[in-house]
Amino acid sequence: MARRNQYRRRRSMRENPELDITTFLNLMVILIPFLLISAVFSRVTILELSVPTAAGGAAMDKPNYTIEIVVRKAGLELANGVSVVAAMPKEDGEYDLEKLTEMLIRLKNDYPQKDDATVLMEPDIEYDTLIQIMDRVRETEIPDENIEEPKKLVLFPLISIGDAP
Repeated sequence: MARRNQYRRRRSMRENPELDITTFLNLMVILIPFLLISAVFSRVTILELSVPTAAGGAAMDKPNYTIEIVVRKAGLELANGVSVVAAMPKEDGEYDLEKLTEMLIRLKNDYPQKDDATVLMEPDIEYDTLIQIMDRVRETEIPDENIEEPKKLVLFPLISIGDAP
């Protein structure tokens, strides 16, 4: 019993050690600005897409014309859902996006109420190609002689994607 009391006395006589966090704070002062400077701030853009369904029916007020852009390794095809309307082969290994834009502008002039299009891709097509084509299908810029800035023309903002037949 005496030993216990003696142990308690020694324990109570000792002072609690102080925490020295100076070195830790010095490390944080250096580390936090370094991490903030080296951080890469990126902007994330989200495109809203829809996947076509077999059970989806067309509304009565929408045009019956279907716009399909088929991306193949050999080039682009513009189809109406039944047959190929135009084929644009690759030129110098690149897709002819300017010609695609011209044809989409003509289709938009013929069907101004139409807001949706479908992009169908073969396997092994680069992701960057898909994004470039989707950008062209969504909108384009038309140069205006009266204004310095080009005018944006919204073509087919409702884009569906799928596999090419």
